[in-house]
Amino acid sequence: MTEITSAIQLIPLQHYIILSVTLFSIGMMGVLFRRNIIAILMCLELMFNSANLLLAAFSAYHSDPSGQVFVFFIMIVAAAEVAVGLSIVVMMKRNVESVDINLLNRLKW
Repeated sequence: MTEITSAIQLIPLQHYIILSVTLFSIGMMGVLFRRNIIAILMCLELMFNSANLLLAAFSAYHSDPSGQVFVFFIMIVAAAEVAVGLSIVVMMKRNVESVDINLLNRLKW
């Protein structure tokens, strides 16, 4: 464990912060401007992974494993989000014959 921690600490913490903010911004832009629901789900995963990267980096720098445990729970939530999201996509494709988010209002009662 100390080898991994020392390898992570070779890179300055600012680099992890810049990378995480960049990934989160790309994911946010994808969620806001995309119309395809599959692309939106992928951008949400990108946002989750950027938060995971930052949590793991801070956890390694402070030698505290609680951040890595929190990353594990975020991954569980992300897996559940994908399962629910893909079931919505399948239902939408069956009913509307498209995965365009603008057509989602047709799924109302």
